[in-house]
Amino acid sequence: MRTALIGYGLGGAAFHAPFLSSSPDLELTAVVTGNADRAAEVAARYPGAEVVPSVDEVWARADEFDLVVVTTPNRFHAGHARTALEHGLNAVVDKPFAGSAAEARELAGLAAARGLLLAPFHNRRWDGDFRTVARLVGDGALGAVHRFESRFERWRPEPKDGWKESGDPADLGSIVYDLGTHLVDQAVALFGRPTRVYAEVRALRRGVKAHDDAFLALTHPSGAVSHLWASALAAAPGPRFRVLGDRAAYVKDGMDPQEEALKAGAVPGGPGWGEEPEERWGLLGDTRVPTEPGAYQEFYAAVAAGRAPVPVADAITGLEVVEAAFESARTGDAIPLPG
Repeated sequence: MRTALIGYGLGGAAFHAPFLSSSPDLELTAVVTGNADRAAEVAARYPGAEVVPSVDEVWARADEFDLVVVTTPNRFHAGHARTALEHGLNAVVDKPFAGSAAEARELAGLAAARGLLLAPFHNRRWDGDFRTVARLVGDGALGAVHRFESRFERWRPEPKDGWKESGDPADLGSIVYDLGTHLVDQAVALFGRPTRVYAEVRALRRGVKAHDDAFLALTHPSGAVSHLWASALAAAPGPRFRVLGDRAAYVKDGMDPQEEALKAGAVPGGPGWGEEPEERWGLLGDTRVPTEPGAYQEFYAAVAAGRAPVPVADAITGLEVVEAAFESARTGDAIPLPG
């Protein structure tokens, strides 16, 4: 599939281009960036890819591409995805998939009407630690799970300038749209659409108007609850996962190693890719359990095969949860989420 990568910030450089260039069934044909330094980096690292200065050129040359990957600032995700579909192009869309659930439904309807692939990029389903949790839940090692705790907590007390710190609602800069969408998606993948959402959402750092700290509690049909934390001001982060069942518990610290490897320029998918050393394995009771290898490459393998690795319906559910979370934070009430 001839692919145009729209955007070459951290997402494009670390999470998309390495996989598009290394997949045998995908071709990194073009990269859209108007930044001279980033253009030079693309030319050096991916000499076979054309650097395109404007996304409008992709639309004008749509017949030269099969797939568009949208990894622009959040406010542009839905608009770029819609234009790609209108030009007959399959699309992968970074998170947040859209600015609202209604907008996401419109995109899903357009893709279905055109017979095109539309894939939300929720790559964290292929984190090794999450794959381990999914296996333990699936094979009954924990028994009936009654609480799922999941955290993306960081210590970044000094904010950076940029749209992610903006208070403009159109920027979608809230940490709930950023790390929170991954947390919600993992909970939905494990336990299904929640029936109720409670949330506390705040902006804590000096001068920051966008939310940088959030807690969400989701109640699932089984009675299990997901407690989800995302924060940029956690001087002592909690465990990445703590999953409690009526038979056993699983606790895991640290982060999946793929992100750091990609930032360092590693080529994905080779021997040892995504593996963790034994000292970083989580505990099932008192026993260390090998962490499943992280496997982000499986996302794009599915795309190359013409399948959406993450159902659009799950991304729509995730955005409904986000909207309910904002309403809960505003009112202080738990918000029902109809089926």
